Amino acid sequence: MIRTGFTLILLLLLWTNAYTQIRTLNGTYVSEKAMDEFLKQQIDSGAVPGLSIAVINDGKIVFHRAIGSANLAKHTRINKSSIFEAASLSKTMFTYFVLRLVDKGILSLDTPLHTYLPYPDIAYDERYKLITARMVLSHTAGFPNWRTRNFADSSRNIPKGDLYLKFKPGTEFSYSGEGYYYLAKVIAQLTKNSLQTLDKLFQREVSAPMGLPYAWFSTNPFITKHKVTGYVDEKARDNWPASIVGQDSTWFGAAGGLHTEALTYAKFLTALMNDSGLSRQSIEEFFKAQVVLSDPADHDGDTAWCLGLSVRPGLTTPDNNHRGDNGNFQSYYRINMERKDGYVFFANSNHGGEFNEKLEAFFKKGVYAESAERFGNTGKLAVSK
Repeated sequence: MIRTGFTLILLLLLWTNAYTQIRTLNGTYVSEKAMDEFLKQQIDSGAVPGLSIAVINDGKIVFHRAIGSANLAKHTRINKSSIFEAASLSKTMFTYFVLRLVDKGILSLDTPLHTYLPYPDIAYDERYKLITARMVLSHTAGFPNWRTRNFADSSRNIPKGDLYLKFKPGTEFSYSGEGYYYLAKVIAQLTKNSLQTLDKLFQREVSAPMGLPYAWFSTNPFITKHKVTGYVDEKARDNWPASIVGQDSTWFGAAGGLHTEALTYAKFLTALMNDSGLSRQSIEEFFKAQVVLSDPADHDGDTAWCLGLSVRPGLTTPDNNHRGDNGNFQSYYRINMERKDGYVFFANSNHGGEFNEKLEAFFKKGVYAESAERFGNTGKLAVSK
């Protein structure tokens, strides 16, 4: 009887350790072992060459892995020092940087940016003088995403490659990296920097106080040594992300130039969850819906945009998220501020979005489906909370 009781306790402990360690945003639980098996299967199947991924529960990082290939041809492996392009996940961290400077009184969210720095590229359209930092960060400034790719309607007779406004600033939503580029130039002007030196200020204002070991918007020797190779359909594409004519790795890439990895970015997300480094007013502005999207189906399910991140339905309360796509690098995070749960990943492939769909499906299974698969359970086992 004693031996039987001990065996039952041991099995219960093994069950708990194996199946209730990671709580997902779907409200289910998956084991660390199951997560490892799922990730290995994704790498082995060729879904993505490599991954850096982290999961957050209760405002703490509970799972982190860096796996797969850093370079397929050289057979080098990803490790905890491997660096990825964050793509548009850059925008959320840049927004934090902006709000730090707002708290210091260096700029205001609602002061027209032209009063800080006139912008010759769009000066022919007087409406640009309405643009504020709030509009830029919530994608209501009216700019196209990038002038070099998203040309004005031919009826407007605006030369291809010229910057233009799609609508009166502040009246509609249109996702734009151009606005972030302009705002970065404004901040450089206000802080007596250039786009080539602005990352040094970011390091002092954000990376150092938040304890972020790997997070840079401009190149440096560490990135050069540790950056993984990005792939488009398994074809290597090894270049620095650039969307503006003349842009190179020395520029501060506010919209898509951040180089980092999942553990560092997860630390940043936990800081947001725990109200670290910003005033209460700035945190509230950060997560307040600035613009409601009339048709979420046209925005991949997003229902609103805050400052530097979007909103979508969650299990009980709304989640916040952002996607990143530089082609050869894709990334994603999704968090719930009330439960302080979430995850973030970086993939060195153009198939990161597909990986995210598989990850969401895996998360939805939880311990219930996992146990049924493994042990032929009939459905009587409740999810352990």
